[in-house]
Amino acid sequence: MQSDTPKNSSAHTVPPLRWSEKLGYASGDLASCLYFGVFMYFLPIFYTDVFGLSAGAFATMIFITRTWDWINDPIMGMIADRTKSRFGRFRPWLIWVLPFWVVFGVLTFTTFDLGDTGKLIYAYFTYTFLMMAYTAINVPYSALMGVMTPRSDQRTVLNSFRFFGAFVGTTTISFTFLHLVNIFGGDDKQLGHSLTMMIFGVLSAVLFLVTFKTTKERVEPPKKQKQNLKKDLVIAAQNGPWRALVVICVLTILWIAIRTGTTAHYFKYVAGNELWAGTYFGVGGVAQAIAVLFTKQITQWFNGKRRTFALLTLINAGFLVVFYFIPPDNFPLLLAHQIVSAGFTAPMMALFWSMLADTADYGQWKLGHRSTGLILSTGTSAMKIGWTIGPAIGFWMLEYTFGFVANEAQSPETIHGMMLLMSLIPAAIAVFTAFTLYFYRIDLNMEREMERAIAEQKAAEDEAERLAKESS
Repeated sequence: MQSDTPKNSSAHTVPPLRWSEKLGYASGDLASCLYFGVFMYFLPIFYTDVFGLSAGAFATMIFITRTWDWINDPIMGMIADRTKSRFGRFRPWLIWVLPFWVVFGVLTFTTFDLGDTGKLIYAYFTYTFLMMAYTAINVPYSALMGVMTPRSDQRTVLNSFRFFGAFVGTTTISFTFLHLVNIFGGDDKQLGHSLTMMIFGVLSAVLFLVTFKTTKERVEPPKKQKQNLKKDLVIAAQNGPWRALVVICVLTILWIAIRTGTTAHYFKYVAGNELWAGTYFGVGGVAQAIAVLFTKQITQWFNGKRRTFALLTLINAGFLVVFYFIPPDNFPLLLAHQIVSAGFTAPMMALFWSMLADTADYGQWKLGHRSTGLILSTGTSAMKIGWTIGPAIGFWMLEYTFGFVANEAQSPETIHGMMLLMSLIPAAIAVFTAFTLYFYRIDLNMEREMERAIAEQKAAEDEAERLAKESS
């Protein structure tokens, strides 16, 4: 596999990625978020109000299954790092996993009359294997970004396209999912969920094939580097910016997940209209899809990724406080709030993945070892830790603190608890998160220094290889 980096040149002489490659890479996250959007927005209310689990049982199941899920991510990252095929290290996984991806996506949202215990076992089994398929396809997909280009600025652009695709995916789910459930199932919500997931599973598989066909791996580990699991883990542990960024990501997803997991319940039980949830998520997705395309400009405006991430987090905390005071039945005002706050949230995840790729560069630059798959896999792992703890906290609190019972009129205490989970509780976590950015030390000057050093190292390796061939 040949690198496109010219000899004796800096990283910035590498041509920008083609539009076809950017859009092809974006197709992968669009594919992923046709599932992930369902997980974020409608999985909780499916399990409590359709499948038949209690909020506490759902919270425990999510905590246990997703704990294995995030543990599995670094394992998958190391497997991907060691994959050798004519398609590269990461791209082949986009097609190898597709059959499991589609089948378990449908089975997870298919309900059988198995009794309370049987249902719980079935839920654990199907959701665990669905998330293992999610890991096996999304960890290599995320790592692929780190090897498509050596340029940090192009990774920021690439992640903007990626998250444009992600927001298109989640927006599609937001506007269509509940309506398709009603169209295909009518009064039979269980059948409606199963058939709807079948459609999105097939569409998702087609989009992953597009990503596979349009992308290319270009960045390789240093030629002298040998794969060593113990060394990979030891070197990663010494990577200070990576350690800090993992914590930052967990906290960021934590406040997002607590709020997002409660949203469908908020609109059904507090605002009084369950279908408003889809519209609310949808307009937010549109705002995010537009805003994420300006990630590079916003980052330049705020002078660097670290500073931008911190400021956007604080702005979001302010909007969460404002939400507490909006009347639940004032849907136009809720939508206006969602549009603005979602626009400020959108660049954060694009920045996170670009910053994570920079920590892989940091490992090569400062520690002399590059583990792109392992480093990038911890990004999905950190996000999943947040998506493990956040919904679990939210639904444990709903049942055991605020007294929630599905499909019944809720007490004033439960209503107020849902309002807190949508506003002040995640706001407090967001404020704390912003201050943890102090420990992530890669600023704009260090990004440029790393690029120059890695480009020089690559040029020197290529020259040494050329001289060795001439002398042989």
